[in-house]
Amino acid sequence: MPSLAPSMLLSMPQLVHPDFNRTVVLLCKHDQTGAFGLVVNRPLVTSGPVVVEVRAESDLVERKSTGSSERELQVWVGGPVEPQRSWILVGHDEDAAEEQRGGRIADGLYLSTSPDLLYRLLGSKPPRRTRLIVGYAGWGPGQLDAEIQESAWLISDVDRELIFTTPADRMWEAAIRRLGADPATLQISRGVH
Repeated sequence: MPSLAPSMLLSMPQLVHPDFNRTVVLLCKHDQTGAFGLVVNRPLVTSGPVVVEVRAESDLVERKSTGSSERELQVWVGGPVEPQRSWILVGHDEDAAEEQRGGRIADGLYLSTSPDLLYRLLGSKPPRRTRLIVGYAGWGPGQLDAEIQESAWLISDVDRELIFTTPADRMWEAAIRRLGADPATLQISRGVH
């Protein structure tokens, strides 16, 4: 099967697993070894001072809340796999250095693990169109293909504007409507997960 990445996966109503119900997943990689994606509509809001530890060997970001702060840090849950691991999703920024943009996912979308970008993101004036994402959605060989055959996912083109400008609680419905479908009329068939 040819690669589906990059694309957006939109969960169907029968996908009732709590980690994927009404999710929009940015599919970053899909090949014979499996698939890797990031849920882009599951925000967490934390408040309090944030202590960040960056370990270059594992790209680990650890956050600890220890009190109050004037600024909220928005962290996005990318999926249930390896929640201790993090990435920064970057919308194309003309003045961003190549090393801060990181690996290209699609036109105008990059994944970065740059410590400099992370510190800027945590600062008082974070760069626009950046998201700190923890965890990811992963599928083993053939697993995503089987879920698609079971009608668990709709596939859509990547829409950077949808990711960065649509409120998280409306993103799933907006993404489905972008395909010309009404979420209320989607056929619910046998469940998966």
